[in-house]
Parts: sequence; C-alpha cells; structure tokens
Amino acid sequence: MAFNNSIFPIASEVNSSDHLVIGGCDVINLVEEFGSPLYIYDEVTLRSMCREFVTEFSDLYSDSGVLYAAKAFLNPAIANIVNEEGLGMDVVSGGELAVAINSGFPAGSIYFHGNNKTREELEYAIEVGVSRIVIDSFHEISLLEDLLVSEKYPQDVMIRISPNVDPHTHIATTTGILDSKFGFAIETGDAAKAIRHLLKSEKLDLVGIHFHLGSPIFELEPYESGVETILRFLQPFIKEGLDLREFSPGGGFAIGYLSNKLPPSVKSYAQVITESTKKYLSELGFGSPRLIVEPGRSIVGRAGVAIYTVGAIKDIPGVRKYVSLDGGMGDNIRPALYDAQYEAVIANKTSLDNEEIVTLAGKYCESGDILIRDIKLPKLDSGDIVAIPASGAYAPSMASNYNLNPRPPIALVNEGSSRLIRERETYQDMMKTDIT
Repeated sequence: MAFNNSIFPIASEVNSSDHLVIGGCDVINLVEEFGSPLYIYDEVTLRSMCREFVTEFSDLYSDSGVLYAAKAFLNPAIANIVNEEGLGMDVVSGGELAVAINSGFPAGSIYFHGNNKTREELEYAIEVGVSRIVIDSFHEISLLEDLLVSEKYPQDVMIRISPNVDPHTHIATTTGILDSKFGFAIETGDAAKAIRHLLKSEKLDLVGIHFHLGSPIFELEPYESGVETILRFLQPFIKEGLDLREFSPGGGFAIGYLSNKLPPSVKSYAQVITESTKKYLSELGFGSPRLIVEPGRSIVGRAGVAIYTVGAIKDIPGVRKYVSLDGGMGDNIRPALYDAQYEAVIANKTSLDNEEIVTLAGKYCESGDILIRDIKLPKLDSGDIVAIPASGAYAPSMASNYNLNPRPPIALVNEGSSRLIRERETYQDMMKTDIT
C-alpha cells in the first residue's frame, strides 16, 4: 500500500529520502539505533487522543471521567503520559496495578476490573487505596466482605452487568452478551440478586453500575441499546435504595486498522453515549451520575507502529509468495488469534508503486504465524524495512517469548526526539527466573 496517514500516527510523513518518518524521526535511523524488530510510539498521538476523549465527552456531559484501559498497553512511560493528561486508569490485574502504582499514578484514580480477581490482588487493591473495585462475581463479593471485615469504612464498588447486547465484533472480544464469562446477567436473575446484596452490605458501598459490550466496536447503535437496557433494568431498584452516583458504558471504541475501514469519530461515540445516557436518566427518574468511559485501544492503538526487517523470501509460483519478517505472532498475536487485519508500507522506499501480492509471514514455528495475508506491495528484497501501523494496542501487551524469542524494544518519539521506554529483552532476561 502507499503511505496513508489516516491509520499512522498523527505526526507521520515521508521525507526526501523516501523514508517513513514518525514523530519527526526517520524510521530507518531508529532501526539503525535500536535494532529490529522495533515498536515505535508517537507521543503527540497519545496525548492528542487523551485530550480528544476528555474534551468530547466533557463538552457533552460535564461530569465525565475518562479512564485509560491499561490492558491495551501499559508501562511506566505510558502511565506517566496518561496521568499528565488528567485521565484515570482501568486495570485488570495486580500486575497492571503494580506498574501504575510504581509509576506514581494516583491510586485514587484507579478502577480495578477483572472477572476473577484473586484474594491477593484484592488485598493489594485495598492496601493501596484504589478508587473503585468493579465487582464481577458472587465469589468476589464474598472475598471482599471477608477482607474488609475489620475495616472501619466500606470499600466503594461498582458492579458489572451484562446487557445481552451484541456489538457485532469478533466473538473472542464480545463481552456483553449472555454467554460470557464477564459480569452478572440480567436474564438469569444474578444481576438483581447481586444488586440487592450490595445494597444491604455494610462493607461494600455500591456507587455505580458498569457494563462493557466488547471491542473493537465500529457501530454506534449498540451503545445506545446497552445504555437503555441497563438503565431500564436499574430503574425499579431506585425504590430499594439504589443511589446511582456513577454510570459506565465501558469502552471498546474502534480504531482504523485498514485505510478503507475507518471508525466513527470520538465525537460520534461521545454524542450517542451522552445523548442516550441523558435521555434515559431523565425519562426513568435517575439523578445525574458521573459518566465514566474507558478508552484503551482508541488512545494507544494508532500511536504505535511495528517495524520489521525482511529476511527469507519464498516464491511458490502460482500459489503464494511468502516474505518472512524478523517478528510475528510472538510480538503481535492478534492476526493468529482474531484474524485481525493490517496494512503495511515499506519504510525505506515508501512511495514506490505496488507491484506484487505477497504474504507477510512471521519467524515463529507455526503455519498460522502470518501477519498480513495477500497484500499488494512494492517488490521486496531481504533487508527492506516493513512498517505495520495501528499496532499500539494489544500487540506488546500480549507479546510472549514463544520459541524463546526476546520481545522487541519500544521507542517513544516526540517531535524529532526519541528514547527507549522498553529495552530489547535478552536471552539472559528470559532465563533469570528459571531454576536448574
């Protein structure tokens, strides 16, 4: 494909050497400095997306809060940027919580999600003083009430409810339907049972309701359906003492992975969520709770670009031409796991015409290790540099050491400057927890 800025970081261009430039930095120079494979994150894009979410939602619903969904990708540098931009954080594990706390992120701005939080994780969350624990099961209610038995003040909690709304995304990332491991289902009676238990609990203060439909969601209608379903379900509980102080329709906002399939704007998501929320809050007799949204992919996804070097090339006449890269499913498992689709450019000869259809394969010992199947690109040679945009979310965060390959480094670029925010893993790093 030719370079298309709509799916690359905001500060991307092609220079006079026909090289891809991200955040004012020549990608070829970055590869020479930091090696390949390499992930590049653009700070301008990160900050711009944080500000866009805060602005668009607060302009339409003044009492709004934006939480960064850390599972998309988190390390100390990202945590610091999110904090500086005034966002809170949504974490789903003790590890994510530890990174946030150790980075100096305020515990009072952290919401702790997850469908099977362990006793140790909950103890840690209570110890550091997270703002909200989002309850996902009756087991978790029991654990929390046991852990809080000697605490003087109750723990603020939200409860995750499944609205049984299909967001029309991949089945593996659909979370708000009845057949899901997440949340309390309305149809089974579990949601009502959990709410009534929490309303009577002396150790848990039910401050709000959360739901999450899935990700990535390219349609707007599922959000309105989810909001209406949840608020209509909750309305009878007002008489039972429900004080809805916070309401969260989650996140799941899409990004553009392909230049011909771009998502709705942040403003469009904000409009449908805020308008439907205000409509049904008013219609059903609720007050004006704080509105919480949780963008993750849509903050960090476009900001990241995966960079690889071409190695072996295998041409099977009449069948397929495989171009093997020095990364693959170990650093981005999404194509193998979700059949995720990406585009690519040749970073060292960005403007050349597309000549041939090739399949960009990874180096891992799996036939399914394919990053992009049947993409039309300029003629490729060993040593060429391939850039895959929209790689900032769920690539490094899901990376593994499969085949005992070290995970790649991550560079942060900003208006011509660059620095590593994660070093390249070494063989020694991979062995340091092993015991003979």
